[in-house]
Amino acid sequence: MSQSATPIETQRGYSPVNVTQFSIFLANRVGKMLELVKGFDDRMVRICALSVHEASDHAVVRIVSSNAEVARQILHEQGLPFMESEILVVCLDQGHTLSRMCQFLLSAELNIRFAHTLMGWSGGSPAVALAVDDITLAAQILRRKEFRLLGEADLPKHGE
Repeated sequence: MSQSATPIETQRGYSPVNVTQFSIFLANRVGKMLELVKGFDDRMVRICALSVHEASDHAVVRIVSSNAEVARQILHEQGLPFMESEILVVCLDQGHTLSRMCQFLLSAELNIRFAHTLMGWSGGSPAVALAVDDITLAAQILRRKEFRLLGEADLPKHGE
């Protein structure tokens, strides 16, 4: 028997969702946020989600961009320390509410580590960027419950 070239995930009816979030460590000084976001404007890459967690001497800025590869280059060029993580972007619409999403994840004993909303998405319904303990299991559960999950290709591009 020959082996199929199809990934195991696809054989099980699941293809991974690919959205990268960057956690960037910024000095807590006036103008640092402007420098960061200006680099994205200059390269015509859209920041689709943003959150800032401030401490006394630094801030952790979490972003999701319309192009992870270009975002990575920008951060390297700016000399900023950062980490990458895979997250889910989940559409919330009628019948697919935030409370139902949380309920389904809780029933699988999955912890939501953090969440923030998507900016400028024109899909007609709100969307939330979500970090969970097990992204694959969470995606499988939410898809079974007919939540729409977005990948990087679905995110708004610069100028949209």
